[in-house]
Formats: sequence, C-alpha cells, structure tokens
Amino acid sequence: MERRHLSALCAAALALFVCACASSGKSGPGSPDQGFRTLPAVVTEREYEAPGSAGGGGFRGSGNWYLSFEAQDGDKTVHYRFPVTQQQYFRYPEGTRVELRLAGDLLRDIRPAKE
Repeated sequence: MERRHLSALCAAALALFVCACASSGKSGPGSPDQGFRTLPAVVTEREYEAPGSAGGGGFRGSGNWYLSFEAQDGDKTVHYRFPVTQQQYFRYPEGTRVELRLAGDLLRDIRPAKE
C-alpha cells in the first residue's frame, strides 16, 4: 500500500516538473522578466492627482505625479504610464525625448535623450 502512495507521489512531482519546464518559454515584449533595458521614448502626457482626490495620496499628502511615454521596444511602439517624482514631472514636459531605464516593466530612471 505504501509503495503505491510513494510511486503516485513521484509521478505527480514529475508531472509538475514537466509542466513547469514546458510553460517557461521565451517571454515577449513587456514581460516583467525581461531584465534591465534602455528604451528611447517621448513624453506624451503629464498628469497630477491633487491631495484628497481618488488616488491622490490623502488630504495630507502632496499628490501624485505621472508621466506617460511612447517608446520604441524593438520594432514595436509601446505606451507606458509611470508614477514619477515632482522633480521629474516638472523636468520633462510633453514632447521631451528621453531614455527610459527599465527593470522588467518597472521604471528605474529617466534621462534626457542623447542627441
């Protein structure tokens, strides 16, 4: 009786391992496990949420700042919207060409584009 349980447990573990390996194919653009990359982009929109508004950081906060970008990721044009600091919000108006430094789909840094 114990041998049947052990062999069933081994078979189940093997099946899980095979399924996990089969589903770990290449990830496409925008996938969180892409690692670090730098993308050329243009600021397309700036948004500010005042304190007390929905998602604005409560009544005591200073609000939230967002920048939207249109970037070239290989042969595709992608659109991103990231929360940014107040300094970044005022530094990069619409139409500014920048380099986005991403870790997966998380913004790590914004730099002026090299001309």
